[in-house]
Amino acid sequence: MAPSRVRTRERAGALWVFAYGSVMWHSGFAYLERRPALVYGYHRAFCVYSWLYRGTPEKPGLVLGLAPGGACRGLAFRVAEQQAAATLDYLDQRENIYRVYRRRLVPVRAGRERIEAHAYIADPRGPQYAGNLSDEEIVALLREGRGERGSGLEYLENTVRHLEELGIPDRRLHRLLARARR
Repeated sequence: MAPSRVRTRERAGALWVFAYGSVMWHSGFAYLERRPALVYGYHRAFCVYSWLYRGTPEKPGLVLGLAPGGACRGLAFRVAEQQAAATLDYLDQRENIYRVYRRRLVPVRAGRERIEAHAYIADPRGPQYAGNLSDEEIVALLREGRGERGSGLEYLENTVRHLEELGIPDRRLHRLLARARR
């Protein structure tokens, strides 16, 4: 049986970006609208070593990536056609310094509408791919990692706080934060 195709509707000239981590609260680009969104087939996970923003090569931190399986609630940003190329260039430079993410168009549910959005998926072949770490390993790396943009613990705290403000539940991140604060 052939897989069913998700029908999506693109607005003329629209570029959509799906955000699941720090891009939600610090987009760094202009957008026309921002909506709660859901992507199926991927989940938010601490699966990417950070050698710059939240750690160093000698003492890596961790950041979030989209890993296969499950679903992820986040935000969809609609960008004006005139800003589309510049926005993707900016995000490619920001998110993919070590080529650990692959930018893909994924089907996203944004309210009652289905759209296609660019998302940064963790690439298991990337040099910074951490894979499926235990909670203990994640907490240790978040506590110890510190880079140009602060510590891994600060990153986790910011993510949890912003998810709460947006009304996006993520029990695993709450559990990790409670453990990291002990």
